Amino acid sequence: DPNEDTEWNDILRQFGILPPKENPKDEIEEMVLRLQNEAEVKPYEKMNLKELEEAEDDFDEADREAIEKYRQQRLQEWKCLQRRQKYGELREICGEQYVKEVTNAPEDVWVIIHLYRSSIPMCSLVNKHLSLLARKFPEVKFLKAVVNSCIQNYHDSCLPTLLVYKTGEIKGRFIGITQCGGIYLKVEELEQKLAEAGAIETDLEENPKKGIVNMILPVQNIPGCEAINTKSSDVMKPHIT
Repeated sequence: DPNEDTEWNDILRQFGILPPKENPKDEIEEMVLRLQNEAEVKPYEKMNLKELEEAEDDFDEADREAIEKYRQQRLQEWKCLQRRQKYGELREICGEQYVKEVTNAPEDVWVIIHLYRSSIPMCSLVNKHLSLLARKFPEVKFLKAVVNSCIQNYHDSCLPTLLVYKTGEIKGRFIGITQCGGIYLKVEELEQKLAEAGAIETDLEENPKKGIVNMILPVQNIPGCEAINTKSSDVMKPHIT
């Protein structure tokens, strides 16, 4: 064994036949180096906002200036995270909440609302997909509402109805089974549709069905899907014409 500590190996090392024996690192030296490296990291860099506030008096003036910059950075990161995680679920609303939740939503928020009827299987499929997408895109407000609570006498042939809002205006609409993607709609296809409407940023490849299922006809050209006038108190109905 060339690494064995014997007189013969020492003689061979003297004649250059074996390489010099490596000296084992001193454990104390290693510990000192580790402590020095840890000391180079300021303690406030490991603190959250609350801990920074509590420990502020323990730092000198130079540290306080660095802490303030660090605090602002952490605060911006926190605000960004809060904005991105503001929603994260498919919520049910009724017609009376339509104006508040949809048309009067914050200007920087995309709103996707599904008008549905629980007796229609395609509506159930869309709600299932929207629930998954709501978790994937928590910065977007995903809503659903029973259609009769928003528009009276809305024809079943127009369901599912998906409306995409931004700044109180409809930016995209998918009306009926065909426009929503068909009875075999996959969640990836729905994600691509909403991305093409501008509501979400997807990393999926372009939808191969884009030219077929994403055509959007004017509502007045779809039999039975006109926006019906309702009683004066029904101010929440969406204007989709």
